[in-house]
Amino acid sequence: MSTKKMLVLLGVLVVAAAVLTACAGEPGPAGPAGPAGPAGPAGPAGPAGESASMADLTCTECHNDTTLITGKEAAWAESVHGTGEAYVRGTSADCAGCHSGGGFSAMVAAGQTPFEVEAGDPNPTRQDCRACHEIHTSYTSDDWALATTDPVVLGAFEGETFDGGKGNLCATCHQPRRDMAADVVDGVVNWSSSHYGPHHGPQSAMLMGLGGQGVEGKPASHYSMVEDTCVSCHVGEGANHTFEPDVAACQGCHADAEDFDINGTQTEVEDLIVQLEDALIAKGMLTEDLAIVTGEYPEADAAALWNFVYVEHEDKSMGVHNPTYTKDLLEWSIATLTGE
Repeated sequence: MSTKKMLVLLGVLVVAAAVLTACAGEPGPAGPAGPAGPAGPAGPAGPAGESASMADLTCTECHNDTTLITGKEAAWAESVHGTGEAYVRGTSADCAGCHSGGGFSAMVAAGQTPFEVEAGDPNPTRQDCRACHEIHTSYTSDDWALATTDPVVLGAFEGETFDGGKGNLCATCHQPRRDMAADVVDGVVNWSSSHYGPHHGPQSAMLMGLGGQGVEGKPASHYSMVEDTCVSCHVGEGANHTFEPDVAACQGCHADAEDFDINGTQTEVEDLIVQLEDALIAKGMLTEDLAIVTGEYPEADAAALWNFVYVEHEDKSMGVHNPTYTKDLLEWSIATLTGE
């Protein structure tokens, strides 16, 4: 083809392209995206980080290969706090603060006393590690700190406060719930329940010489002279979590002690209790198998029964907590019932 014809043909094509472009409509919508292409090559690896040393993990201050935790758990599982069904009473508002471990923690956190708790614990727990210690707050050994050591206002006695160091933790619950004076009407007491009395756990009051009837008491040396009171005797330096007292704790003051019957106190108290039991049976206030007979009693007789329940059923130390006060209460009660 000649050059002239080539130029003519090229011109015709240019004109045709211009005409087609001028006649084209608006562009249509974009079509769907095509499949993703293959991943590109991996980038270079970054620098290796340093693994944490076990020594840097504060959890290992407690959670390690020793018996630091398991030893305490094993002992606690044999204790009164670790056994029995008393914790189920924690569903009641009146009981939750002391019978449920979770209820106790909530009560302390709220700054309440057992007399101020307004709601039961729907899922009560035993008085376990979390009840008494600051478990998992710092994740260090500081978590062994006690939940509270604040002085304890004794709810049953106006103006009385227990202040026994670390023993304040125990006294938060180990205190009477009532005093008999509130139940005296015209010189008569209606002893209407077999559970009548100061309520379980009045040991803090016994140490202070409070809670009994007919006798004015004084604080025992175990309150005024023993640092940390309850904890010193029932836990001790070895962190005994059965909470059973150890004679070794006594020997710091009573060097020759071989058991808890120091100076024959427990033997003497046991004899007085038997005498009081006999007097109460003779009055028809106890059965032969030592069950309490409910009924209305003159104030003095009711006070003698109260003292029996306080010493024998509730305090249970057989005079150890407060020897003088315990013996005075029993002797007064026997004399009141027998006239001797």
